[in-house]
Amino acid sequence: EEIKNLFTKELRGREEITNYEAELRRAAKMFFVEKDDKVEVIAGYPWFGRWGRDTFISLPGLCIGLNDMNLFKKAIDTLIGDMSQGLFPNIGSGERSAYNSVDAPMWFFWALQKYTEYTGKKKQVWKEYKDVMQSILRNYRDGTNHNIRMLDNCMIWAGEDGKALTWMDAVVDGVPVTQRKGMCVEINALWYNAIMFSLELAQESNDKEFMEEWEGIAERIPDEFKSTFWNKNVGWLADYVDGYYKDYTVRPNMVIATSLKYRCVSDKICQLVLDRVEKELFTPFGLRTLSPTHRDYHDVYEGNQQQRDLAYHQGTVWTWLLGHFVEGYLRIYGDCALDIAERIYNGFRIHIKDYGVGGVAEIFDGNPPHNSKGSISQAWSVAAVLRIKHMIDMYRQEKEGGLK
Repeated sequence: EEIKNLFTKELRGREEITNYEAELRRAAKMFFVEKDDKVEVIAGYPWFGRWGRDTFISLPGLCIGLNDMNLFKKAIDTLIGDMSQGLFPNIGSGERSAYNSVDAPMWFFWALQKYTEYTGKKKQVWKEYKDVMQSILRNYRDGTNHNIRMLDNCMIWAGEDGKALTWMDAVVDGVPVTQRKGMCVEINALWYNAIMFSLELAQESNDKEFMEEWEGIAERIPDEFKSTFWNKNVGWLADYVDGYYKDYTVRPNMVIATSLKYRCVSDKICQLVLDRVEKELFTPFGLRTLSPTHRDYHDVYEGNQQQRDLAYHQGTVWTWLLGHFVEGYLRIYGDCALDIAERIYNGFRIHIKDYGVGGVAEIFDGNPPHNSKGSISQAWSVAAVLRIKHMIDMYRQEKEGGLK
């Protein structure tokens, strides 16, 4: 009888799969695991568990697609329970947490920003999360684990020998495959966005003390960011900077600097970045992690564990980056960007039936035909496709509203 009741309850909760978007929503729902009033987001099936970074990047797309902000809050609050010294667990939970992620706390601000935009609850968000937000910002400013700290130029520096602290985290024989120790472009773009978003909420709640503490830093960052990462003779942003060394390898991380609400660079620089990304990194299923013109480019993701790790962020295509590419593209190109956004969204219609049925793969080969690889259904891949659909719908609504 108990099994019968559970089966009946499950059937009631299921949505009839009648169209493409409904399939994506069903996939989104499968990533949430509830236990003891806590909610975790599984990064991907069949072998991933909870990842902090992936959770924050995935939540806006998954929860907006499901129209369920309660799930969003529960997942955020669950991770906050494991926060330590301004850092969230990259993997694991409780005593088994590993805090080797410089970007997860920055993505926390971005996720909360999307939640606030969707719900409009600025004062409530500040009341509930100010202490957490302030703790992260102060830890990054004053210094925390893994040499994460703010330099005199207000940029965030992070890194340790043998550690890969950003999402490009493959390590082979104790050495990061993608060297990024120093000031990373997306970390500092997210850092500025985090401070500005916090100031936006503080202003709404008339929190003058917080504003006085952070306004000076916020005012300095755009100029410092530009002088650190931009080179007009190159025409795009450096991927990372360490001392006098600036790495201008064409990678997709710079696209995040174009997609955020609070950006450090001008529309013209954003346009140049997007054009470079489109020319060298764009594919129908995601962005390549390295330009095909680079000597270290891997055209396919295959082989033994070491060979796959060497290719993981050295040319392999990742779908989650498309959400930021489309967001930046819509900001800069407006109506002209709608066509490419719709083509990207519709391009996954066939894919969700031919690899992991109903899901979106973790990665794809860098070269055509861009075969699906990795996990059969990845949270931030599904989230990106759902978020692209939401951006298309919102852009149309705003345009129609403006014409009335």
